[in-house]
Amino acid sequence: MALLGHRVVHTELMIPAPPAAIWAVLTDPPGYAEWNPIFVHVEGTYAEGATMRYRMRDHTGKESDVTSSVLRFEPESELRQFGGIRGVLTFEHQWLLDAMDGGTRVTQHEEYRGIGVWFWDSSWVEPAYARANEALRERMARLEAARR
Repeated sequence: MALLGHRVVHTELMIPAPPAAIWAVLTDPPGYAEWNPIFVHVEGTYAEGATMRYRMRDHTGKESDVTSSVLRFEPESELRQFGGIRGVLTFEHQWLLDAMDGGTRVTQHEEYRGIGVWFWDSSWVEPAYARANEALRERMARLEAARR
């Protein structure tokens, strides 16, 4: 087990919007193309046990297809997904929403495991997820402005 790699990516951001509004954006697969710079196309319906298909754009602009299973679906609170090949390279990704004074703390937390961790340069992922959080905040601001 010591030979299997482990890496963690973690980003947080406060967004001045309630969890329900953010959750509606996070669980709208067609809407990802309008705001998310990493997951540019999403197919599926978010629900526990569901399979989701993503078109992911990396830091070089290269796109690849990723499939995940929804492990946990707690409305307005947590969306947890798992994918990859066990022992080789897996990921467990979480969107966490925590209501705070003035808005919601949005967290993306992802853990990678497997021998592939030792050979994959994941240094681009955390900055990319931070950009996705910023893009989500901008999306929420545009939606709020459109409601006014």
